[in-house]
Amino acid sequence: MYRLHVPKMRCGGCVATITDAVTALDPAARIEADIAARTISIQSEKSQGEIVMAMTEAGYPPQEA
Repeated sequence: MYRLHVPKMRCGGCVATITDAVTALDPAARIEADIAARTISIQSEKSQGEIVMAMTEAGYPPQEA
């Protein structure tokens, strides 16, 4: 499981965009977001680098939490 800080994640729309980007890469990914803390936890078979790249391309570059 990857736990990432996403400074630009501020609303449900942001979470939806991130979710779409990650599930396009890995449809089986499990995603939990905490908008208040601006963190997202992702359980995926894909590497953290692949997840980070997908999120960055979607406009939400993450940092390690």
